[in-house]
Amino acid sequence: MNPKINEYKFEDIKLGMEVTFEANITEETLTKFKEISGDINPLHNDREFAMKKGFQDKVVYGGGVSAFLSTLAGVYLPGKNSLIHSEEILFKKPVYLKDCPLTVKGKVIEINEMFKQFTIAFSFINQKGEKVCRGTMKVGVLDE
Repeated sequence: MNPKINEYKFEDIKLGMEVTFEANITEETLTKFKEISGDINPLHNDREFAMKKGFQDKVVYGGGVSAFLSTLAGVYLPGKNSLIHSEEILFKKPVYLKDCPLTVKGKVIEINEMFKQFTIAFSFINQKGEKVCRGTMKVGVLDE
């Protein structure tokens, strides 16, 4: 089921606004990401290789996880009128399929009136309640 896309205007964005949604990553998602990105690294595609390197299982692509930042801005905050300016992300723990769905949380922490831009602090949390990545993104709001 697809969520309803928000249509916030710049003046609707307020400090402290928050959004939370689930990001589900499946084996099919990994296959599609591999096809799109061309990343055939065995850490993401070969369970035995990943385990020999000290991981519990194949590691989900970092880019596959961070792709949900597009959902955060493009669907939820602000939604239809979004334009992502920048992203900074820190991967704190590896993500495995068993960790999914991940909970994505975003909160408006800064508003720049001059550039019609705001900053979202975000985090991704696994099924154990562990923060697997966090960061900030600057998002603009397109004029109507």
